[in-house]
Order: sequence, then structure tokens, then C-alpha cells
Amino acid sequence: MKLIIDNHEYLARPGESLYDMVRALGLDSKKLSLDPLAAKISGRVFTLNYIPLREKDVGLERTTIRKAMAASGGVVRLLRYSDEEGRETYVRTAQFVLFLAIAKLWPKAKAKMSYTVGSGIYFKISGAEDFSVERLREKMQSIIDSALVLHRRRISTKDAIAHYESCGLDDKARLLRYRPRETFDIYESGKFADYFYGEMAPNTSYMRSWDLIPTPEGFILVLPDKDDPDRVSNFVEAPNFNRVYQEGKLWGELMGCETVADLNELVISGKVRELIRVNEALHEKKFSEIADEICERGAKAVMLAGPSSSGKTTSANRLATQLRVHGKAPILMSLDDYYIDRDKLPTEPDGSVDLEHINTIDTELFGKHLCELLEGREVEIPHFNFKAGKREWIGKKMKLSDRSVIIVEGLHALNPVLLPKEMPQSAVFKLYVCPMLALNLDDHNRIASSYLRLLRRTVRDYETRGASVQKTLSMWSSVRRGEDRWITPFMEQADVIFNSATLYELSVLKKHIFPLLTPIDSSDQYYTQVRAMVKFLNYVLEAEVDDEIPPTSIVREFIGGNSFYK
Repeated sequence: MKLIIDNHEYLARPGESLYDMVRALGLDSKKLSLDPLAAKISGRVFTLNYIPLREKDVGLERTTIRKAMAASGGVVRLLRYSDEEGRETYVRTAQFVLFLAIAKLWPKAKAKMSYTVGSGIYFKISGAEDFSVERLREKMQSIIDSALVLHRRRISTKDAIAHYESCGLDDKARLLRYRPRETFDIYESGKFADYFYGEMAPNTSYMRSWDLIPTPEGFILVLPDKDDPDRVSNFVEAPNFNRVYQEGKLWGELMGCETVADLNELVISGKVRELIRVNEALHEKKFSEIADEICERGAKAVMLAGPSSSGKTTSANRLATQLRVHGKAPILMSLDDYYIDRDKLPTEPDGSVDLEHINTIDTELFGKHLCELLEGREVEIPHFNFKAGKREWIGKKMKLSDRSVIIVEGLHALNPVLLPKEMPQSAVFKLYVCPMLALNLDDHNRIASSYLRLLRRTVRDYETRGASVQKTLSMWSSVRRGEDRWITPFMEQADVIFNSATLYELSVLKKHIFPLLTPIDSSDQYYTQVRAMVKFLNYVLEAEVDDEIPPTSIVREFIGGNSFYK
């Protein structure tokens, strides 16, 4: 069969893997920036160890073409680190090497993947006598140098559960009990077997750019630089973020909800309702404490920022409620109203407009208005008409009283260019809102906070804006790039970071999003992303508990019924 691999024609032979074909075509490289890590065929991601044509019944000379290859017409696109699916393949490979090294050095140790900050993944390790990052680094490098082939094997789910129970990995065994399929794929090397819910590189030698940094509880795995993957990223610690995330992990432990299996058991027992009540009470307590800090400082303006689907609007309204308890008169103000007219924005080389850029905001006008308001002057505030793409002046005037506190909400609210240098810093309180989900699939597989935000946004865009799943996914890469450039770099400058995640919401979001995902088939250009979402949500049990979720909940901002929008 003739294949088209990255626009190169290749006559495939039965039993030949994609890895063999890549090498025969000279498309392999010793540089991570150039080397293919996986392949996309007919909308799905495959390991390079995939064999497109299998020889069956050799005596009968019968060749079987794999289903996905037949569907693609022989077209194969190679995935590299510059592709999101390629980066995910690399991370999974790095995880396998890391946990394999730990298993070889400290067989009785328990290692957990904790959370990600920038280019670093935090891990905890316990029960490892004489643990040292140096020993772990050496063992990992030895595994990498040996170029161990990462074999994927399909076994029954029942056998997988038994295997993980025998290895003491109860977290994985418990999760697999909720798997709807009777089979399960594992990657293995010798007696070690693990799985990271997606494809991995053909062998361990592909892990080329990495480092380890020791921490009090374990270590940080530092990943390659996104823009230059041939070098290790310059990891920057985020102590404020870490503290807030650790607090979330602590509450997960106290409420017995650290993994998806824990959440499912709470759903089955009905105790998820108590989890909802405690989560919502914690949020309210935090908003009360933030209001206390604002009043103690005597701040007159709150700059509230956060990435997409963090719950900024609900957070602003709930904070306003708490400020009223203090006798304040909060005024909500949106940075969106300071957008520059769309037809005045500079275009990219391809003719598109980067709507995430700080230059889409009239920062000079906003700074001028904020100064005048804090000086006690009356100011006419603009209104941005999104349908017309233009700023309008509709006579909306604002003047602060002695009790007033402005809450300015927007993606760029923490960007220092918004605040004039002459403005007293004590007058401004900076608040960063972001969901930091302290819930893992299992000890070796975390759930990224960005993933939770994507689920939230997909549900909200469909429920409130009539947008399809594909429409949301088409914008997500651009949204994430904008966040990395314009939002998260200012996170640590906040006076307070508020964790807007709830431990229960995956069980609530599933029933809203699952019916939107399942009709999308492999012919759709976003099938890979949709399939990953479906595979993940298959492990989550739905909870019929909407009646327990208060109308002021951040979750209500996405599933509907939020009283602040009425």
C-alpha cells in the first residue's frame, strides 16, 4: 500500500511500523525540535510503533490493512513537539521513564504526580529510603540511553485491575472499576507496566530535554522549552500559586476526594451533596477573607484577573456582596468596555487579529479614568458594542463616594501597564482568580486545570451562546497562547490568588457536555481533542445534584442558573 507520510510517498510493507518508515525516509532526527514523536491518522493519534499493514495467515498470503489507515486513504501526519499532541506524547513518555526509574531504585516507594506550574511538574515521593534527586536522575538517564522500546499491550480490564492490586497501586485499580470497556491498554517494560491515557514515543531515547529539581516533598520534572524544545525550559517558581494549590490538596484530603475514584464513590453514596456544601462554604469564606483584606488596606479599586472560564464574573459579584457586608458600595467595572474598535486593531501577517493581546485595550484611557475616579471626579465610562465591534458613549457616568470600591474585572487586569505610575499602590488590590483542580485521575495522572476550564467553556458557550463544541475548540489554542503571554506571567504579583475550582464539578459538567461530544466522529477535524475528552469523562460518574448547587456558585456560571445573570 502506498502511504503519504508528511507529503512523502512510501510503499509500505506488511509488518513494517511507522517508526521503520520514518527512519527509511530520513525523517528521524537526534533533535527534539525535529523528531517525530507520534502520528495522526484519520483524526486519531497513534504511536510510531503502529503497524499500518499486518500480515495474517502467512500461508494464505493475506494482508490486512488497519481500519484507521484505510479510512485515511494512506495519509499520515507526523506529530512533533511543536504540536500539542506531540508535547503530550513527550510528557507521557517522560512520566513512564520517571516512574520506571523509581520502581527500579525504590520498589516500595509511593510516588504521586501532584500539579504543574509553567514548565515544571511537581511530584511527591514517600517510602523511599535514601532518596536523592541525583540517584533518580542517573537512573532515568540510564533508561533513556538504553532506548527501551515502549510496548503497548491490550489486556482485559479485569486483569489490569488484578495487576495493579498486586503492585500496590490501588488508586489505578479503583479507577479501572469505573471503566466502561472490557479491555485496557498498558505500556510495559519488563515487569513494570503503567498507562497515561494516551500514546507514547517509540522508545525511551526520545526523552532528550529535561531536568529534575529537588523539593522538600519530592522533586520537579522540568520539561523542554516550548519555543526551543532542544533545551530545557528556564523553570520559574511560583510560591504564591504553590501555597494556594497545596491548600486545595489539603482540603481534598480532608474531604476524602483526591482522585476521580474518590469522587465517584461520593456520588454513589450520596455524600457528594455534603462535598458541594463544604466546597461552596469554603468559597464563601475565602471571599469574606478577601473583603476583609481589602477593607483593612483601605483599597478603592480591586483589579480582578484570570484566564478564560475561571469564574471571574461570579467572583466579582460574590466579592461585591461581601464588601457590602462591610458597609461598602462596590461598583463593577469591565475592562471589556475599553476595547479599541475592531477596525483599528493591527492585523497579523495572515490577516487575523490577536484579540488576546494587551494592545486591544485602550490602556491609556483606562488609566486616566481610574485616576480621575480615585480623585473623586465624575467620569463618563465607555460601553463596547461587541456586535458592532466599536466603543460607544451612551452617557454612563460614574463617581465614587467615600464608601465606593471599584471592582475591575478582565483578562488583563493585573497587567502593570494599566496603572499609571503616579497612582498610589495602596489604593489598588490585585486579585487573581483561577481554578486549580486538586483532583487526579490516579496517582500517576493529574487533571490539568486548563482541561477543567475547557470543559467549563465548552458547556457555557453551548448553553449561553449557542456555540458548537468545534467552535470552542477552534479558539482554544489561541486563547491558551494569549494566557501564557498576557495573563499567567502576572499571577504572582497578585495580593491574593483565589482557587475557583470545586472538587465536585466534573460529575456535574459531564451530563451537560457528554451529549455534545459523543456524536462527533473521526471525520471531524477536532476528533482527537473530542476523543480525549470522552476517554477521560468515561471514568467520571454523573451526579444528579443540580438542586444542591446554590445560584451564586461559580459552577452556575457555566451550567446556568446563576443569579448574578438574571
